[in-house]
Amino acid sequence: MPEDFTSQRAIFGGAITSTFPLRFQDVSTIRQVPDHQEVFVDPTRDESLIFELLDLKADVPDQGSATWFLQDLANEQDAEGTMVLEQSGVFQADGLQYRNIPAVVTTATGQMGISKGRQGREAQNTVKVYLANLRLKEVGTDVLIAAYEPMLINPLSESASTVGAGLAVPAAQSGCMPMAEVFKLAVSSFKVNDWSLFGPIA
Repeated sequence: MPEDFTSQRAIFGGAITSTFPLRFQDVSTIRQVPDHQEVFVDPTRDESLIFELLDLKADVPDQGSATWFLQDLANEQDAEGTMVLEQSGVFQADGLQYRNIPAVVTTATGQMGISKGRQGREAQNTVKVYLANLRLKEVGTDVLIAAYEPMLINPLSESASTVGAGLAVPAAQSGCMPMAEVFKLAVSSFKVNDWSLFGPIA
């Protein structure tokens, strides 16, 4: 594996921790991100890792929930050409338990065309999106962990000025951990240190 130093990072004021490469910078305060989101970006590769806390969508079944959220994300971002490439079954995260009840996890990988900020469709980049849905039912929360990996940078996108237009340079070629590995590490190391983050504990 390429050398890419990782560290346990504090999220949501330290109530949660997750491990991923140090090259990802916390831009949550700079970008006016909503309180329920934390965003980490590697500007040199235009890759991002987003942690989001949502009210539990009780009407969405566990099976395929990550795919449902992936499609929802695509709709939210007015994405074009969205394809679901793979999805996992449902499994329990035994290391993530509240009152001895483990979280339920599903993952999905998709590809879509999205534009940055207020740039229009003509400036869309093709990105691969890895998404995990960690369902913390006992505290009524759906946790989303999404990793964005650019595949093709549009010359009209603002990303082109920092990372260059055209096909993205593979992570391994740049001495970086591939986003698929960054995503797996961030999900598998996700830990809640303070459950009161999700509201008063009865």
